[in-house]
Amino acid sequence: MRFSILIPTWNNLEFLKCCVASIRKNSSEEHEILVYVNEGADGTADWCRSEGIRFIHSKENVGVCTALNALFEISTQDIICYVNDDMYLCPNWDKPLVEEINSIGHEKFYLSSTMIEPEETGNKCVLAPFDFGRSPDNFKEHELLNALSEMSKPDWSGSTWPPNVMHRNMWKVIGGYGEEFSPGLYSDPDVSMKLWKQGVRVFKGLGESRSYHFMSKSTGRVRMNDGKKTFLKKWGVSSSWFVKNVLKQGQTWNGPLPDVDIKPNLKDKIKGLLS
Repeated sequence: MRFSILIPTWNNLEFLKCCVASIRKNSSEEHEILVYVNEGADGTADWCRSEGIRFIHSKENVGVCTALNALFEISTQDIICYVNDDMYLCPNWDKPLVEEINSIGHEKFYLSSTMIEPEETGNKCVLAPFDFGRSPDNFKEHELLNALSEMSKPDWSGSTWPPNVMHRNMWKVIGGYGEEFSPGLYSDPDVSMKLWKQGVRVFKGLGESRSYHFMSKSTGRVRMNDGKKTFLKKWGVSSSWFVKNVLKQGQTWNGPLPDVDIKPNLKDKIKGLLS
């Protein structure tokens, strides 16, 4: 089973090289790699061309949401995978995802790999702190690979973050990433909410599918959107309430999520509109 892997990047060539190399080296299938080059002042477009990677290039940074939607339009595979350019995909990262998709047997799923991160942030969906470097220059790849067998994490509920996969038909139904969240903050829980509204109840993170996340923060280079407010105005509930009480994010996986009546919290919505 091949994926179309969508990678937005913004003047982050060394990270992108590491990411693509890991996909090519550590995947069990030869996946389709598609890159959106935002600005590309560091020669990213030329590098993609030299590597035979299909890409879209814009002179300015259009943000993650617009980039992903554009890449989807040129994708060819049924399974769409979103990966950040500052991620190293570990050996056979895709195999558990393929096995899970086959076992589900339908299109209504949203699956994530488990990220390994160098610092503890309180995120119960990741393995941390495991510091194997903050950039490709100081990446301790061999140490990471040797340590993988000692790391253990059960499958977890609340898939939202990349690396993630969904069926292309579900992407079409929800309209992809909401560009009202451009350049990107809170677009991830918005996608999960849109999938929830379409009857998806399998929001599952796989403990055996792993990626190392360098945590290279592009958000510091651009003025970000107030995604928290946008989410609240759009759905009538806070994103934090949604991921905690509906997606059960970070809890050990216990099967498809139960139906929850998501009633807009008028008090919170008014507060969000006034703030």
